Amino acid sequence: MRKIDVCFSPDLIHLYDLSDKCVVVVDIFRATSCMVTAFAHGAAEIVPVEQIELCQSFREKGYLISAERNGITPEGFDFDNSPFSYQDPKVKGAKICVTTTNGTVAIRRSAEAPQLYVGAFLNLSSITEALNKWEGDALVVCAGWKGKPNLEDTLFAGALIDQLTGVYEVADDAALMAWKNFNVASKDMLTAVKNSSHVKRLLGLGIEKDIAFCLEVDRYDVLPELEGERLVNKKR
Repeated sequence: MRKIDVCFSPDLIHLYDLSDKCVVVVDIFRATSCMVTAFAHGAAEIVPVEQIELCQSFREKGYLISAERNGITPEGFDFDNSPFSYQDPKVKGAKICVTTTNGTVAIRRSAEAPQLYVGAFLNLSSITEALNKWEGDALVVCAGWKGKPNLEDTLFAGALIDQLTGVYEVADDAALMAWKNFNVASKDMLTAVKNSSHVKRLLGLGIEKDIAFCLEVDRYDVLPELEGERLVNKKR
């Protein structure tokens, strides 16, 4: 049987062999939730980068640009790191370059994998369907927070494993921990995450609505896939 594992932080990616894996990168609060939302609203492509300066340079190439550091958007960017920012008519048909504290780092550090998808609760079934079709092992890479694990990404990993029961088996304790945590939290996700460090950061910024939105399951039927340096929606 195929196996699925979980990497709790991009800083741990060196412990995993990506050469034959389908990787799912997740940053629930909020980068991958934003990317899924952008594609649902018609974005043509998204280029994830690690550096703010590199992101800014894409404006000269005709891209809209988005940045976040420590939950805050620097001046001079077209989008912030809220999924509501991407529910705008200007997203349709746009090419967007994005840099965030954690999510884009996780994507770039996982880019050597032969297959990479961007996941969120918002497109959980689309990710599940893609992994059902994948013929090898899989790895969920959680963006975490500055090298540390976080609860919401771990819960997504557990939710995905739960969806794939009978198709994949857990590869190691990290996957088992994620799965068990999700089984406990699944009946009331908002309550489960309310004391998490990232939720406290977001509440401090006054963006409570983002938390509930990012925990919605299957709001969108999109499948962001990395092709070279860019993400595209394979369900276009």
